[in-house]
Amino acid sequence: MREHHPHHRDHGAGQDGFEKRSGRERGGRGPRVFAPGDLKLLLLALVAEQPCHGYDLIRQIETMFDGAYSPSPGVIYPTLTFLEESEMIQGDAEGGKKRYCVTDLGRQSLSDQAIALDGVRMRIDVSKRSLRGHDRPAEIHEAVHNLRHALQMHHGRWSPAEIVRVRDLLNNTAKAIVDGPVTSQEHAE
Repeated sequence: MREHHPHHRDHGAGQDGFEKRSGRERGGRGPRVFAPGDLKLLLLALVAEQPCHGYDLIRQIETMFDGAYSPSPGVIYPTLTFLEESEMIQGDAEGGKKRYCVTDLGRQSLSDQAIALDGVRMRIDVSKRSLRGHDRPAEIHEAVHNLRHALQMHHGRWSPAEIVRVRDLLNNTAKAIVDGPVTSQEHAE
């Protein structure tokens, strides 16, 4: 099993948005929460909302997952260092603790990746439900496998119109799954 190291090339989070991994991380302790590149983008977005310390970011992410997941400092701080070295954020040490704020380059990067950030937030919502114990039934697991296979078979046929068509299909399906059955909101006649 490989440990998660921030790679300098993974800004795109695997163009299809799916994480490239086999099985489960760290000896079966459960599914990996963030796809490659997701954490960098999320931390950049949180720092852009308001300057904060590393431990503030850990708490904010924990809150996003309703306490079901808390990122370790060993994941957060190297990612912050990467963002700082990439000049996306700037850290000012005050009383020995670094307080991070976003740079103009970081704001531009966020603006360029607005759609990717929406995807990160959607995946957090899905992960949160899974971590609370609503794990996938075998039928759903099989359907996800079929979807991945369909995307792999589509390789090399990505015209601009086809990219938009497939992206919309996938995003609309993801949103419909997250929103849940309509009947819980509206009373059926």
